[in-house]
Amino acid sequence: MSRRRAPCWRQQAAPRRAAPSGCFRSWYLGRTTRGLLSSLHRVCLSPVHRTLPGVPLKTNGLCCCCLSVPSLDASIARVMWTLVGRGWGCARTLARWATGAALGPAPTFGAAPESWPTCRVYSSAEFKEKLDMSRFPVENIRNFSIVAHVDHGKSTLADRLLELTGTIDKTENNKQVLDKLQVERERGITVKAQTASLFYNCEGKQYLLNLIDTPGHVDFSYEVSRSLSACQGVLLVVDANEIDLKNADPERVENQIEKVFDIPSDECIKISAKLGTNVESVLQAVIERIPPPKVHRKNPLRALVFDSTFDQYRGVIANVALFDGVVSKGDKIVSAHTQKTYEVNEVGVLNPNEQPTHKLYAGQVGYLIAGMKNVIEAQIGDTLYLHKQPVEPLPGFKSAKPMVFAGMYPVDQSEYNNLKSAIEKLTLNDSSVTVHRDSSLALGAGWRLGFLGLLHMEVFNQRLEQEYNASVILTTPTVPYKAVLSSSKLIKEYREKEITIINPAQFPDKSKVTEYLEPVVLGTIITPDEYTGKIMMLCEARRAVQKNMIFIDQNRVMLKYLFPLNEIVVDFYDSLKSLSSGYASFDYEDAGYQTAELVKMDILLNGNTVEELVTVVHKDKAHSIGKAICERLKDSLPRQLFEIAIQAAIGSKIIARETVKAYRKNVLAKCYGGDITRKMKLLKRQAEGKKKLRKIGNVEVPKDAFIKVLKTRSSK
Repeated sequence: MSRRRAPCWRQQAAPRRAAPSGCFRSWYLGRTTRGLLSSLHRVCLSPVHRTLPGVPLKTNGLCCCCLSVPSLDASIARVMWTLVGRGWGCARTLARWATGAALGPAPTFGAAPESWPTCRVYSSAEFKEKLDMSRFPVENIRNFSIVAHVDHGKSTLADRLLELTGTIDKTENNKQVLDKLQVERERGITVKAQTASLFYNCEGKQYLLNLIDTPGHVDFSYEVSRSLSACQGVLLVVDANEIDLKNADPERVENQIEKVFDIPSDECIKISAKLGTNVESVLQAVIERIPPPKVHRKNPLRALVFDSTFDQYRGVIANVALFDGVVSKGDKIVSAHTQKTYEVNEVGVLNPNEQPTHKLYAGQVGYLIAGMKNVIEAQIGDTLYLHKQPVEPLPGFKSAKPMVFAGMYPVDQSEYNNLKSAIEKLTLNDSSVTVHRDSSLALGAGWRLGFLGLLHMEVFNQRLEQEYNASVILTTPTVPYKAVLSSSKLIKEYREKEITIINPAQFPDKSKVTEYLEPVVLGTIITPDEYTGKIMMLCEARRAVQKNMIFIDQNRVMLKYLFPLNEIVVDFYDSLKSLSSGYASFDYEDAGYQTAELVKMDILLNGNTVEELVTVVHKDKAHSIGKAICERLKDSLPRQLFEIAIQAAIGSKIIARETVKAYRKNVLAKCYGGDITRKMKLLKRQAEGKKKLRKIGNVEVPKDAFIKVLKTRSSK
């Protein structure tokens, strides 16, 4: 590694030309230095930095080391000193120079090196301007989140609030600013709650508004519940079909809100987040209606970890809400969950990007980095406190209950450890996913993962591919069933009378159990009354039992049904939206288990069972589901040189079959007339070859087929 030389200055300065008026006081220098100062001229005299003295500047990776300049004015020399470093300079000095502020003494030419300014390499972490959070008393803090149904405009409203408070510049490109994941951008939905600290001046007071933008889909309800733990209020966003459009009916929506949620209609605020109409009144309402947090800054530190991410270089970045005390860099903190001690490396707020601060105070929401390198050490719901100042841990969060299970295996078993590391890091960011080790004779070692829904599973798989470049095989999703064992020998073997089955391949035979149990949920559907008939037919087709029906107003109906969980996790939501033109909403809650006649259905390809396509179905729907899966698999499998028989079987009984025709070469093309026996001989030889190829040929199932085959068309 080469050593860096100190800049050397000539004692005799060459005669210099007069500086052109109104310019950067740059003199005629050599070609290299002149180009450098030209760049400085553009950076330092931009309109933004001329009006904002002391604003940090980034020099776009400019690195000026070991320069030898024949003639240089003392002021220019001072600027050159500010640029020494790896891409970052002492830009505060640079900005002060550009605005005409005093710089202090310039380096003396010919003096000893000890009298020169210190040459220091600045990192981006050292350079960030730290905020003083002590200027926000508790009564000037508001912690709130935005809650709404999917696609009702939460992220759009968050964008407008960020613009109004000056957190981001107002441009046409501000769309889903807080949605940072690639999967969120591609799908146009929020799947991960994001935090942003806003600084807002109202009636001469400076307020700190901590905003959390939450997902709207039911599969990500755990994200919402965690976010609410750090808030004292929420913004409920209800789509009234855009108040600026002709067909909008905000008065009707106001009446519905008052009837369903008991919120007075005069407290509703009519806005258009897309156009920014009346959005500022939302900020004023937040300050007036949401109370400040009830905390005590003089008490010992007590911080709740409500979210976390993993950085390859800095380790775990924990999102914390402080309920008591103060935390700053250098403090030693203890995890109530692991009892391990850590030293705080950095604290700050999200604005919306990371902004380091000197300290975080009770009532504030921010991030904390304490050198946690192992993902197991960072537990969502953990309580952090100062070393030798133990406190009573906060309640934390109730564990998420998985609704859908699926097997996940690496495409190549040599990638097992890499995939294991990727899953551990991603589950740190999404703690609602449960992980259990699993293995398959066909696919090797893998995991059985539990998700809150099918969309949750698809997003998790997509994030693995995009963020960790992992290629996986995902099996058919299923729900957890239960079986009551029939004999004392089996009870002794399993050590319990009632067992839970999360892997369909391990589903016990009917001879070993007295009854099967399937999970059920209580679903609530709110829809315009003109779609009621179609939706009721859909629910009945899914084996649902109606429990209640209430007319909210003249146009809206609320239906309550008891659904078998396996009937709604795959495509019920999509079918409901299709039937109601997108106007119906659906939510559900756990309702325990009920007795059901269940059977295990195998899928065979040329007589061989595909273990990852085994599924558990209700006996009455086995034939229709098996036929639908075979049809979908026929469309998904590529054709081969041999015929592929796709069969659905219950035990030894085949209940459905489809055939993928083989590619067929025209072996009779060279026969022009002649005896028929010659043609029959060629055809027979071709048939024998295909029969042999069928015995030894392997059928590869595309990895995206495991979700497609289970989705049945709404018309069926």
